[in-house]
Amino acid sequence: MKARTRTSLAAPALALAGLLAVAGPASADDGTAQGELTPVPLNGVDGSGDAMVWVDGTTLNVEFAASGLLAGSPHAAHLHYGEDAANQCPVESDDADGSGTITTTEGIPSYGSVQVSLTTEGDTSADSALAVDRFDTAEGGEIDYQRGQIEVTQDLADDILAGDVALVVHGVDHDGSGAYDGDTESDLDPSLPAEATDPALCGILTASQMDQMPTGGVQTGTGGTAGIENAGLLAAGGVALLAGAGLTAGLAVRRRRADQDA
Repeated sequence: MKARTRTSLAAPALALAGLLAVAGPASADDGTAQGELTPVPLNGVDGSGDAMVWVDGTTLNVEFAASGLLAGSPHAAHLHYGEDAANQCPVESDDADGSGTITTTEGIPSYGSVQVSLTTEGDTSADSALAVDRFDTAEGGEIDYQRGQIEVTQDLADDILAGDVALVVHGVDHDGSGAYDGDTESDLDPSLPAEATDPALCGILTASQMDQMPTGGVQTGTGGTAGIENAGLLAAGGVALLAGAGLTAGLAVRRRRADQDA
């Protein structure tokens, strides 16, 4: 397994407190949740990150920064939740088949199914769970993601504020080759290598005292997909991801003004 160097996250991306304006108490339907992204056990990722979600009624603004990912490759990222899930990040015992790694399907009892796809543009529902051309590429092994105006159901907004939702970043490099390859097939689509879909980093979002949206809102997705070599490989598995992992769909997306009055 190729060793990776833990990279410090850029201060501007995570200096969220400095973006927050002083305001009165948030309503019962407003608030923030944040979490630390840590490596999924057994999957050989030497990475880290931080995430924050602002909830404004049924609208989300999401920001996360992560390092130690497979450089130059797209990394699907989602908000996961399940009514019957433990609503936690995977543990070693989730390796149900004893393969020595944890697949996306093996992680679902812990973190639940996809509720929001953290794409850089367009649809954010579970239908876009593997829309590779709209997920961030880890330039230099790092992702700095920001996107606002993501519309969700009231139930999911409540689950986020209750601390039951996980943010999961997918895509690993089990054999240290520097690309999504290997002989092991994905549990979601046998035409894909497991490396393309296995979970890399996970964090449970818990209630935060930062209760005010940044002035002007979080900007729409910032990551690029230029130069990725694995786009065609992953795009073929999008439909199978939804069927094989029991991912839920139907979250509506609407755009509204990005700028808000201070």
